[in-house]
Amino acid sequence: MSNDPADAPGDDLAGVFHRPDLSYGDYLKLDRILSAQQPLSDEHDELLFIVIHQATELWMRLSLHELRAARDHLRRDEPGPALKMISRVSRIQTQLIQSWDVLATMTPSEYSRIRPSLGQSSGFQSYQYRALEFLLGAKDPATLPVHEPTPDIHADLKAAMAQPSLYDESLRLLARRGFDIPMDHLERDFAAPYRADPAVEAAWLTVYREPEKYWDLYELAEKLVDLEFRFQQWRFTHMKTVERIIGFKRGTGGSSGVAYLSRALDGSFFPELLSVRTSL
Repeated sequence: MSNDPADAPGDDLAGVFHRPDLSYGDYLKLDRILSAQQPLSDEHDELLFIVIHQATELWMRLSLHELRAARDHLRRDEPGPALKMISRVSRIQTQLIQSWDVLATMTPSEYSRIRPSLGQSSGFQSYQYRALEFLLGAKDPATLPVHEPTPDIHADLKAAMAQPSLYDESLRLLARRGFDIPMDHLERDFAAPYRADPAVEAAWLTVYREPEKYWDLYELAEKLVDLEFRFQQWRFTHMKTVERIIGFKRGTGGSSGVAYLSRALDGSFFPELLSVRTSL
């Protein structure tokens, strides 16, 4: 240990209070965040349920922030920053996957005691989750009516559905790089579900066969695959957690519960990036 007075522990705190008008709690608005957990029952486990879902919504907010910016960078022919942002969201997905492990410590009997407090609230009503799906390309107009009671949110989601997805902008980038992407994939009704096309797979096949020549596009493809892989892991873990806690009961919001969550696993955000692996 140094005997130099300059190394005294208190000196490590020098300057910490250089903004007396702004504390840690003030900057993070902790008074608002930590007062937002308001259990409706006296059950011990309701706080766990609330915290997990509130934290999930915060992580989804960050995911939307990152992926919208990534889409903008791709639109401006700047794949480099987009790669970092997509990679960050993949790491966020890891946090979300692990959160289900915490919720899974709740037993069926414990959940049954708090379920009456949930009323008709359901994760199916999460507008941020829906916006995230739209941004990734899963466009389904049947998911919009549930948000009609909140007109502003419904309008925002409807607008988000009509915008190009992250994958749409990736294909536009490929086209600007000289790849033969069908025009009906570049200019189309973006509110409609995406349809896979052999020509798009052929473009990705060229990228994968010549990674040194198309390194940034190759990296983009792999970041997108990683993102979908993590997202599907999140969905799967969600489904298995629900199955573990409530079995095959219907969801609180009237959804079919496990059956609905299971069907969501069948789709793909970036279908040609998966099918191209068979062609390699």
